[in-house]
Amino acid sequence: MSERGMLSRLAESLYWIGRYVERADDTARIIDSYVHRMAEAPLEEQAATIANLFHILGVEHSTTAPSTVDDALALLAYDASNPSAIAGALLGAYENARRSRDIISSEMWVAINATRLRLPSVEATSMGLGPTTYLQYVRERAALFLGLADSTMSRDDAWRFLMLGRSVERIDMTARLLRSQATGGVGDPGWMAFLRASGAMEAYMRSAQGLSEVSGIAAFLLLDRFFPRSVLFMVHEADQWLLELQATSPYSSAADPIRQQLVEAATVLEFLQPDEVLGRLQELLDLIEATCISVNDQITARFFNRVLAVSWMTEGGL
Repeated sequence: MSERGMLSRLAESLYWIGRYVERADDTARIIDSYVHRMAEAPLEEQAATIANLFHILGVEHSTTAPSTVDDALALLAYDASNPSAIAGALLGAYENARRSRDIISSEMWVAINATRLRLPSVEATSMGLGPTTYLQYVRERAALFLGLADSTMSRDDAWRFLMLGRSVERIDMTARLLRSQATGGVGDPGWMAFLRASGAMEAYMRSAQGLSEVSGIAAFLLLDRFFPRSVLFMVHEADQWLLELQATSPYSSAADPIRQQLVEAATVLEFLQPDEVLGRLQELLDLIEATCISVNDQITARFFNRVLAVSWMTEGGL
């Protein structure tokens, strides 16, 4: 294999580590908000709520869909064979980390390997203590891994691809979270529950939006320039990583079309008034989703020497 081919493969692994770790974290946050809500909801509302949760996370299911929280958790949290589930995403991160052990730090490798090994025992514990035990563990381990990356990796292309993957995934997951409220449904968690799920409660309360609770939260998660989980913040961050990759060999000019997609989305968001968000929420989420798909496809084709991007259910070289 050529040196460029090896670099391409390592870049792909690092990109997917960033995506998978972020996916596990965000999926745990979304599921946790639903689980808490369903614990207080009537039994007849649970099936509709669970169906909406599957829809948000992009997981297809048959007409005999799970109707209990435990059944849903088995597919959305504990299924190691599904990269859209928490366990599957963490396993995907581990496999890509194994391929790039010479690039990531030893502390990062130990962290992701320990997470993989301990996950089944945490799952068993959560059967008795409740899913929050498992979901909280996943969030803590994701934070640990990314914290170690921040403190132990050189700011080179390896770091940029890792962060680019995280940025693209976070944009997509924040949009999925908002879409659940745009579509609405029986038993859906409220806006405040999703604000907590995204870790944005305190930041939102300090932002003084001056809008109603609903419009203020939607505008904050889409448009805030300083909160690291808002769509606009992460679009700018993804563009920054691509700009830096553009300046380094062998990626001298390949990122231009990809950045154009992000800049176009950012321009729409930049000139949007906060009180317009709710009325245009579905349109904006469609734009964000299309941008994420296109950006991922172009990154895959240009940086990873793939003809076609892999679908969401079987992605990341698994």
